Amino acid sequence: MEFQEYLHTLRVWDVELPQFDVEAAPDEPLPLFQEWLMHAGRAGQTEPHTMSLATVDGEGRPDVRTLMLHGADAAGFTFGSHSGSVKGRQLAARPAAALGFYWPAVGRQVRVRGAVRPAGAEASQADLHARSTGALAAALVGHQSELLGSLDELAGASERAWARAEAAPDAPVPSWTLYVLDPAEVEFFQGDARRRHVRLRYRRQGAGWVRELLWP
Repeated sequence: MEFQEYLHTLRVWDVELPQFDVEAAPDEPLPLFQEWLMHAGRAGQTEPHTMSLATVDGEGRPDVRTLMLHGADAAGFTFGSHSGSVKGRQLAARPAAALGFYWPAVGRQVRVRGAVRPAGAEASQADLHARSTGALAAALVGHQSELLGSLDELAGASERAWARAEAAPDAPVPSWTLYVLDPAEVEFFQGDARRRHVRLRYRRQGAGWVRELLWP
């Protein structure tokens, strides 16, 4: 009961929220997504490039986790992982996914759905080595999603990986994969304190996009 009562005390959007002029929205979703992400960051949202990634396992059960967006351009939305990780194996078996971005500082969220493909070895290694030493060290540790015997085992592997990453910043990690999600649907949600939320969905149709308003 204490937990439930606590939930009922929580409030959302106790700030002045921006307006969403759907009539001024562009013909395709990418410019609007880039604008919203940068606006959220400048409005004080920490880590606006953090997103949820949803995939499906071999039995059709959904799976979700939080990771970082690596890019969004005409090619698609990109993120990285080991090909042998749970998400990597799920994407190999069922190459489709959904992304979710939520920026409470401005009461906005974006949902993306589409097919996923690996970008290729050259692009994947370039992505890895454009990131921080810590990112390379984490990739060098490997074993993502495998069972871990102890935290001491992790500490030892991490120390060795950091030493290698600092000594060889171009060290290859063959399992590291840059994934590209080609969006088929992108929905923009602007929250409203009176619950008159504005939802605009872009749906790919042929070479272009159809824009649709949705009930909140």
